[in-house]
Amino acid sequence: MDFKKYKTFQVVADTLNLTRAADQLGYSQPTITLQLQSLESELGVTLFNRVGKKTFLTPAGKLVKGYIDQTFSLLDEMEQELRKLDSPHGLLTVAAPEFYCTQYLSLIIHSYITQNPQVKLQLFSCDSNEAMKKVASNEADLAIIAGPCDSPIMDSLPLGKEDLVLVTTQELYLAHDTATLLAQYPFITYKSGSNIQRLVNECLEEYGFVLDHCIECVSDETIKRTVLHHTGIALLGSALVEEELRKGTLAEIHRFPGIIETSMVILKNRLEEKNIHSFAEIVKRIWTEM
Repeated sequence: MDFKKYKTFQVVADTLNLTRAADQLGYSQPTITLQLQSLESELGVTLFNRVGKKTFLTPAGKLVKGYIDQTFSLLDEMEQELRKLDSPHGLLTVAAPEFYCTQYLSLIIHSYITQNPQVKLQLFSCDSNEAMKKVASNEADLAIIAGPCDSPIMDSLPLGKEDLVLVTTQELYLAHDTATLLAQYPFITYKSGSNIQRLVNECLEEYGFVLDHCIECVSDETIKRTVLHHTGIALLGSALVEEELRKGTLAEIHRFPGIIETSMVILKNRLEEKNIHSFAEIVKRIWTEM
């Protein structure tokens, strides 16, 4: 298929004037006439009729024009879509625990969108286990999680390590010794089977603390707020309680250094996708600066 002949036909059919068509195409009128004659011979139909000085499309010419317009429109669309592949575009979905969403990703998203305005970002707030499930099912393109990722289909890119801190309110800490606190007040923690709960259990075992009375919560932010209402004690990431410890509203009972590893998880077969790769690069750069 000679696209040049069809493009010449389309321009002539649009203008119905060989002089204007020659100006648009940069061809001489004899060249245009030869191309049209060749196309008519190839298709076995007459495409144009002349009545006096006016040129008209024949019924066959109108039919061919309709298909040619559709064809070139599709080709233009294809070229546009191919150009999009050279830069991030479309939808990017990120899943992460609530604390990471509010404290880290809000800044990262602003930086990413400034550099990649063609990308529409969607953020899911959920616990680490749910975030990994969303990545595995392609509901999320990537996730930021706390704790280990053992999935063989995912790549885990470490972002940093964080202490786990056993905390309660300053008032409870001053009113009771540690043994009384641990014996009389509930332990506020993550729901059973969650990613971070495994780390919590390991730390409690190391500390020699046996859980008798627990309150399970769906997010670390909920755990912190429950503790702040003088409900009991909790083992939380140091970044989450840093401000409260500094202000004195929470008190540190014990610290387990470097227990939580924060990671970005991505399906191995999607690592090189433009949206994912570009976002991952910004996350790695900004996370280390914060």
